Amino acid sequence: MSDAAILSITVNGEPRRTSAATIADFVRELGLKVAKVAVEHNGVIAPRSTLEDARLADGDVLEIVHFVGGG
Repeated sequence: MSDAAILSITVNGEPRRTSAATIADFVRELGLKVAKVAVEHNGVIAPRSTLEDARLADGDVLEIVHFVGGG
């Protein structure tokens, strides 16, 4: 049984619910690689090096951009 709280957050303008504790956990929950995203957390760019430690809280607003390589 999990003690994780379910958080209500907004991601790219859409309401979402998650039990992820950190931004990095949430990015992985979306199936994305932490090394290939840029994240704005409550209006502030979150350096990629901080995503593992950046805690999510109820009501947070994220904008996530995923970089895709191509040729």
